[in-house]
Amino acid sequence: MDAVRVALLREVLAGTEWLGSTRRFARVLRGSVMSYGGGLLLVGTEEYEPWHLAAHLVDEAAWSGTPELSPTLVRHGARASDPAHLAVGLGRVEAARRGETLLVVSPGATGAPLLERVHDARRAGATVLALDAGDRELETLAHEALTVPDSPDLDLDTVQHLVSAAAGENALPSPRGRRRFRDRLSRLADQLTAPPSARW
Repeated sequence: MDAVRVALLREVLAGTEWLGSTRRFARVLRGSVMSYGGGLLLVGTEEYEPWHLAAHLVDEAAWSGTPELSPTLVRHGARASDPAHLAVGLGRVEAARRGETLLVVSPGATGAPLLERVHDARRAGATVLALDAGDRELETLAHEALTVPDSPDLDLDTVQHLVSAAAGENALPSPRGRRRFRDRLSRLADQLTAPPSARW
């Protein structure tokens, strides 16, 4: 979706909650990756891979001069024989650590295997963001979630366009205040409730 179509979509949605909601979510996304100089992992479900969001974020990263927004697409069916940018498998989610941001896009039930990996990534210190259609389990794991309810007026794909466009806007300030404090508090709670690391 090009800039003209995004502008038209924003005009249609003017006066609704969606413009503010997508911009807030985009601010959190951009602030998270900018704070650590990159490290954005993008993953979908086994049935749905967010190819278009990955492509749009790459474009927005180039246009805005913000390379940190360019994601690594993590794929459920990745094979070693795939081109390098398509060969990143779910093991990369397990390896996510502090300073990295994991954006999970889920149009339905996320599935236990991915949720377990997301949980491990969060406990290891990664920032978890969720763009979903109402997966409560995923949302409880996320530091920030944007839920797109089933509606004839707006779907998950359209919201992804709004989020990627907003993330690339250079006028976006980095998140401050309450949300930043909440993130720190959430990370502290994760550290306090994590099991002790094994000592050899």
